[in-house]
Amino acid sequence: MRETLRARHYARRTEGAYLSWVKRYVRHHQMRHPGELGAREVTAFLTWLARERRVSASTQNQACAALIFLYREVLNIDVGELGEVPRAREPERLPVVLTQGEVMRIIERLEGEPRLVALLLYGAGLRVSEGLELRVKDLNFERGEIVVRRGKGGKDRVTMLPQKVVEPLRHHLAQVQARWRSDVAAGVSVPLPEAYEVKHPAAVRDWAWYWVFPAHRKTITGGDGAVRRWHLDVTVVQRAMSAAVRSSGIGKRASCHTLRHSFATHLLASGSDIRTVQELLGHRDVRTTMIYTHVLNRGAGGVRSPLDRL
Repeated sequence: MRETLRARHYARRTEGAYLSWVKRYVRHHQMRHPGELGAREVTAFLTWLARERRVSASTQNQACAALIFLYREVLNIDVGELGEVPRAREPERLPVVLTQGEVMRIIERLEGEPRLVALLLYGAGLRVSEGLELRVKDLNFERGEIVVRRGKGGKDRVTMLPQKVVEPLRHHLAQVQARWRSDVAAGVSVPLPEAYEVKHPAAVRDWAWYWVFPAHRKTITGGDGAVRRWHLDVTVVQRAMSAAVRSSGIGKRASCHTLRHSFATHLLASGSDIRTVQELLGHRDVRTTMIYTHVLNRGAGGVRSPLDRL
């Protein structure tokens, strides 16, 4: 399963999620091999998730996708036999969006790297994983741009580098560069995407490929025992964000991704073209971006309540 996922260049997070669902599926059916099971057992497992575990519709659909991948791509069982597998209907929910004042109240309560990451999430519309996976070469201070590599769906895109984050980011990179020099001297490298390390082995010690937000600890990975430094873990930023939201007292269930929602909504509110916002966010379909027009309550030409006309 893992080899097949990697051969098809699935994201590592998707790989981990799919493998986890297959393990739970096998355990649910008393460790029987999936090849001995079929559509009836898949349906029973998904029904159990919905009724007993009460998972969300998106979680149930992810489990369904993982099992269909297992049967179709790994076990080579005709997916037509699984055609009746139920898929949950996901409710259409509007995203939580903060006001500009609420954004500032949260950011004021953040410090250090989480604060800088939050500024990029709101100022450039990044996903938290995209912000943490930035490399030095992805920042273009002269053009005021950030290149997001292999975002959701494996797509690259260019978004803005806010002017207000330039100086804090330069100061941060000066500190990071000292850590990079120490790593190079100690033989610590950074992981590179796919087979790039094989083609350019010296790049693992290149400043351009170093993380903008490197992890504080080094990790021994792979069978060769190489010592590598990964980027800052997502939980560091998520926990800091949760604490800042609680202490701000804004009364909303805001997360790191809420800053991205707020970025899009505030751009549209200021008159930015929806196609431009779509490109900045990296949405494949403009209909995904249009959900923010509903948040603004500006659909159908900005209809006003009759009460406000009295």
